[in-house]
Amino acid sequence: MPEFRKCVVLLSGGLDSATCLAIAKSRGFEPCALTVLYGQRHRVEVDAAKRVATSLGVTDHRFVSVDLGQIGGSALTADIDVPKSRNELEMSAEIPVTYVPARNTVMLAIALGFAEVVGAQDIFVGVNAVDYSGYPDCRPEFVEAFERMAGLATKAGVEGRAMHIHAPLIHLKKAEIIQEGMKLGVDYGLTHSCYDPDERGHPCGACDSCLIRSAAFESLGLVDPCIPAIRDSARAQ
Repeated sequence: MPEFRKCVVLLSGGLDSATCLAIAKSRGFEPCALTVLYGQRHRVEVDAAKRVATSLGVTDHRFVSVDLGQIGGSALTADIDVPKSRNELEMSAEIPVTYVPARNTVMLAIALGFAEVVGAQDIFVGVNAVDYSGYPDCRPEFVEAFERMAGLATKAGVEGRAMHIHAPLIHLKKAEIIQEGMKLGVDYGLTHSCYDPDERGHPCGACDSCLIRSAAFESLGLVDPCIPAIRDSARAQ
């Protein structure tokens, strides 16, 4: 039997992190999944993370709570309206209010600690610099800087066991991410991407994330498997 190296995968339950998990497995790693409950207003994505982890055979899935909602500043953690029905130009005009201050920094720091505990030297994160409106913590410069910091801030690093931060989706368009995931058997019907789901957890179909996702499936001649839930949500309103 082959011996797999452990890695830590940040798993939000979204399309990107599900693909990232599948990529880690395809590269011969044994993934330990980490889902951070960061004070998000909608917990439906946590349920999605559980579904994705189970479907991809993850046996070690940890949940850590860090309530960034206590500092607010984002439509995902505070009582701030999520932008809807924006075009591509509007999405890219400025860093949107759905940006969560310090979220990726905090989550990667927790993943770094988890990696040391399980003896992993590799962390996978599904950040993407193409379709996410220039979020500052989704840029290659951020990932590279965090990796350098990891070498200074960990016992493993100072003992010569370098930590590697893998961001395999960072330069891919959303359609390319979907194509890669489908090749690896990702069931996107289990994922959740919406910033503003209804009370039943159904996606709104109009936030930036929903629009980017549905457009990517359409560009491939496919239907987003979450579309029926979007239609049900629209009928209920």
